[in-house]
Amino acid sequence: MSLKTQINDDLKKAMMEKDAVRRDAIRIIQAAIKQVEVDSRKDLDDAAVLDVLQAEAKKRREAITNFEQAGRTESAEGERFELTLIETYLPKQLTREEIEAEVKAAITQTGVTSSKEMGKLMGVLMPKVKGRADGKLVNEIVRALLG
Repeated sequence: MSLKTQINDDLKKAMMEKDAVRRDAIRIIQAAIKQVEVDSRKDLDDAAVLDVLQAEAKKRREAITNFEQAGRTESAEGERFELTLIETYLPKQLTREEIEAEVKAAITQTGVTSSKEMGKLMGVLMPKVKGRADGKLVNEIVRALLG
């Protein structure tokens, strides 16, 4: 079953259960996917839908941080719910330890020794962790390991 079909089925289920919060959150996800389809003038495959979902998750993480800094905990909770929902459609995220292992393997593979060669390392590393790790966290770990 495709991701779009799964999202649509989840919307129908939320509607039947009269779960308005979940229904509205799923509709926001669908709207983001539809907007990309309209902009690109083509139907999205699962890989492209995953890219949209990752972008939406990143927006939610940033919004949560901003709302918490502004003291708007109720708004942050709403964003947190949407993020949790989006993450159900994303592949399982790697833990910090798993990312560190991937980074160490990439360092060994590329022979990179300094942060000046970080681009070369990221070029090898990012395709391996794409969709399963936050790029910001990967960058942070790479900088820490390259010292």
